[in-house]
Amino acid sequence: MIAFLRSLWRDRRGNALVIAAAALPLVLGSAGLASDTIEWALWKRQLQRAADSAAMAGVYSIIQLEGANSGVQDAVTRDLQVNSHVGITTTKNVTSSPSVGAYTSDPNAVRVALSVQKSLSFSSLFLPTAPTISVSATATVVPSGQYCVISLEEMAVTGINATGSTSLNLGCGMITNSTSMNAAVATGASTVVASPVAAVGGIPASNNWGSGTTLQPFTVAQEDPFNNPARTVNPPTGQSCNGNHNIPNNSTGTLGTSATSVTCVGNLNIAGTATLRGTIYVDGGSVSIGTQANVTCDECTIVLTNSDPSPTATIGNFRVTGSPQMHWTAPRSGDFEGILIYQDRRAIDGTGTNYDNVLTGSSTSYFEGAFYFPQQDLEFSGNTGMNTNCLQLVSRRVTFTGNSGISNSCPTGSGAQSFAGKRIRLVE
Repeated sequence: MIAFLRSLWRDRRGNALVIAAAALPLVLGSAGLASDTIEWALWKRQLQRAADSAAMAGVYSIIQLEGANSGVQDAVTRDLQVNSHVGITTTKNVTSSPSVGAYTSDPNAVRVALSVQKSLSFSSLFLPTAPTISVSATATVVPSGQYCVISLEEMAVTGINATGSTSLNLGCGMITNSTSMNAAVATGASTVVASPVAAVGGIPASNNWGSGTTLQPFTVAQEDPFNNPARTVNPPTGQSCNGNHNIPNNSTGTLGTSATSVTCVGNLNIAGTATLRGTIYVDGGSVSIGTQANVTCDECTIVLTNSDPSPTATIGNFRVTGSPQMHWTAPRSGDFEGILIYQDRRAIDGTGTNYDNVLTGSSTSYFEGAFYFPQQDLEFSGNTGMNTNCLQLVSRRVTFTGNSGISNSCPTGSGAQSFAGKRIRLVE
């Protein structure tokens, strides 16, 4: 027997099998740990994605409720139901104005902390309890840029359209509240450079968006800058008047005497040289400026309204044809501070000359202030050299057809300014 054992010990056949058998537990252990690690990372990533989405849903609720956080819990719960994991019981902790982190004093911030216990297939053989996966996410409202073009369209149609051979080089941003997947488009031979171009809906990628253009689709809707809790501008009542005011070609005329004067007309047609001052009410009529006109608006606002209080009262529009010379500055104080053209919100949306507003000018024209058409289209046909360093366009839909640049360089004390944008973003 001893001789047999000595012989077996000296026999080298089958050594590989012995070594493989000895190493097998290590191989299986490594494979099991690798599998558990991958599964753990996957669950954590899924849980983090759910927390991220839920935190942003909570902030959207605050925005929709105009600063109130009463709907945060429900919004987070609904979002987690959509992003829940089958068979996993999640523990959540939702805080508005978080008590931890860098955003404790931010009333728009929402922090969502999630944790879950889940047994791992291999490690569970050795662990008495399932490990806990914990994640957290904080979202809030952050600045998204300065806008000088706002489209208030909320339906699924294009809100901002740059078409033809338009060349826009904006030193400011554009945003539309349109929910369309083509909310803002640049087509044809147009070139648009802006910072940023934002939309509630989608913004199709295109070579027409020039280098330096930042696209921000699926963002937060921009509030009406002249109809919100911070500032609401309404047309006055009782400004009834009769008669049109015409300034023919080769003629000179004046409306208003000072920045505080009030004038009222039925229609305003300008083909010659005109000086406008103060507030000019256009009662149920429209404004037409011809190509040979030379118009100076010295701290003035044209208000397209109607003394008839009926919600269906006729509201006129504003049309500029050709390339007249215009030098316009908005009031620096008062109800219409910073506004050049104000159209009553009772105006009817539609198509054709009775529902569209057109703004253009010569290469020497100057604009300082806002053009406001909340219910109708605005077509802006700029010209190279036009001074639009302090121009804001607020309309239901905006179409660009000319060559121009718009920026935010408003003079100090002008009363005109760009509009601050916002978007929801994960911050922690």
